Amino acid sequence: MKNPVGPVLRMGDEVEQIIAAIEDDNPDADIEVIDRGAYVRVQGEDQITVTQETLRRYLGADYEIRSFGGIMSAFNGLVITTSDAITWQSVAQHKAEGKAAAEKAAQEKAVTA
Repeated sequence: MKNPVGPVLRMGDEVEQIIAAIEDDNPDADIEVIDRGAYVRVQGEDQITVTQETLRRYLGADYEIRSFGGIMSAFNGLVITTSDAITWQSVAQHKAEGKAAAEKAAQEKAVTA
């Protein structure tokens, strides 16, 4: 994997369900799981996301995404959090998306001028 991104999870009762949720939310990604005994590294190429909705399907309707930080001991890549999702993204992917957004804004501004 050239640009692996994703969480490092403390080993616990919820790890298997969290891995399943990440796999469900990223059906086109090759998700790699590396078990190191005390922790598990979950990673995909360039960008992976997990949503609160999917985590709730696996962990119960009252699961709050903010509690995810309690089992995530580290992560690889940039982490982007919202009220209902966590995305891990490579720096290269982040820069490419930022550049594309800036170019689109410049084109829209030129059209309206």
